[in-house]
Amino acid sequence: MFRTCDITGLKVDLNAEKLIKLNAVMAVVSLLIGVIGALLLVLTRWQVVHLLPVDWYYRVLTLHGLNALIFWIVFFEIAGLYFGSTIVLNSRMSSSKFGWLAFILMVLGFLLVNYTILTGKADVLMTSYAPLQAHPLYYLGVILFAVGALIGVFLFFANLLIARKERTYGDSLPLFTFGLVAAAIIATLTLATGAIIYIPTLLWSLGIIKSIDAGVYKLVWWGLGHSSQQINVTAMIAVWYLGAFLAVGGTSINEKVSRFAFVFYVIGINVASAHHLLVDPGPSPAWKVFNTSYIMYIAVLASMIHAFAVPSAVESAQRRRGFTKGLFDWLKNAPWGNPAFSAVLLSIIIFGFIGGVTGVVNGMEQTNIIVHNTLSIPGHFKGTVVGGTTLAFMGATYYLIPLVFRKRISFFGLAKLQPWVFGIGIAILAVSMYILGAFGVPRRHYDITFSGGPFTYTFNPATDFFWVLFAIGGIMAVIGALMWILIVVVSVFFGAPLRGPQDMQLQIASPPPPAKEEHGFEAPGTLTLTLLFMGVFLIFLLLNWGWLAAMWEVR
Repeated sequence: MFRTCDITGLKVDLNAEKLIKLNAVMAVVSLLIGVIGALLLVLTRWQVVHLLPVDWYYRVLTLHGLNALIFWIVFFEIAGLYFGSTIVLNSRMSSSKFGWLAFILMVLGFLLVNYTILTGKADVLMTSYAPLQAHPLYYLGVILFAVGALIGVFLFFANLLIARKERTYGDSLPLFTFGLVAAAIIATLTLATGAIIYIPTLLWSLGIIKSIDAGVYKLVWWGLGHSSQQINVTAMIAVWYLGAFLAVGGTSINEKVSRFAFVFYVIGINVASAHHLLVDPGPSPAWKVFNTSYIMYIAVLASMIHAFAVPSAVESAQRRRGFTKGLFDWLKNAPWGNPAFSAVLLSIIIFGFIGGVTGVVNGMEQTNIIVHNTLSIPGHFKGTVVGGTTLAFMGATYYLIPLVFRKRISFFGLAKLQPWVFGIGIAILAVSMYILGAFGVPRRHYDITFSGGPFTYTFNPATDFFWVLFAIGGIMAVIGALMWILIVVVSVFFGAPLRGPQDMQLQIASPPPPAKEEHGFEAPGTLTLTLLFMGVFLIFLLLNWGWLAAMWEVR
């Protein structure tokens, strides 16, 4: 059964729509748990408050990691995969029964994992490194969730085959859906890796297998742990392209290059997870160097292509609409009052200038040693997964509320402000964490002062300033996330129905006029910003090599 959207004109499969809504609701529930955990952790890591006792600190750290990094994002991505393979392609769901099966398995996994964590049966952090052992229900929960997600990914591929067979779209997939294909391929490899490690770990927790090799566990687990974040990066970039298209009618200046960049992700991004093992004695130096340089740079190149392609798509569309004065007239006159647009632009900036720059330094064998196991590492992925992916997904929701849930956005004035509060907060948090890590603040330790222990350590007094920034940024980001949850919940469950295009609060841009025949760069403003980014990246890289030389003087 279908309905026809009176705003986009696309057919909407009602079965797909129902599954999109359910997965999106579970994503919001997961994020709420993750955000509550984040607030408790900020007020504990900041030693002035030090809120939680030690056992609850590690419990909440596990809870926060699973809900904020896995459940929230994967539920949202499954909703996105169904959206991109049915509504965007004007097509139908291949099997609603398997869609329900996937959803039920994921919810069961979500419940089991959260139950075991909150009852103190799985204080193992997100990595659950062996020989730390959780209750068998924890591993069973992770496996059920992963199997459900894998079914959802296979349904996405089946939906694509149906759409192609029934010719519901043009000659090639829209770039948004093409990006989702890349994310789904990475997801398949990632979830298969998870099964390889979690099934024997479950058997070990049941006593059927006597032991798990800690080195092998860590090697295989990171094929799941880091790669799952690469699914997020790929899906996030697909959302960037979608946001640029919906908000200003922007399309990639060279779509072939953008598609190649997604292919580069499939080739190189999973292998980059090897950088988590750079200080482990097991893998050989040659293995480490090959995977974290030559292969990883394929993925870095892809990210740089996308980081140029999306802003240049916006600039090109804006210039064709007449905003041609100087280098940045297009940016000044961009639709900043559209929270979906501002979320995408802030996501690009935070991901590039914080997550991307620090990621390259963390991923290199030589400079990794400066920050390994320090607070810089979670500071890095606050810049990627939170400031990048989560913010982009929040922005996309502002279009999903009217188009899928058929509701007006409640508190629209607050919605315009929300991406800025969340984005600025998470940027402050990420930068302060990275700097604290550079001062040697450890990553997971409950009490960085080692109070009561035989050894103590006094950090540079400058860290006091950055701890205050850490608290300000963390609380601000929590407020921004709660604003988003409030807007979404009230809009979806209590909001005014959307009666038609006249109730649409966000612009869906019409295609811009054709480009005029001109010589020179099509997007000079973006080129200037890219050069600025390269300058910042170069300075940061040189600083890290300088710090490395200062630490390990070679005579």
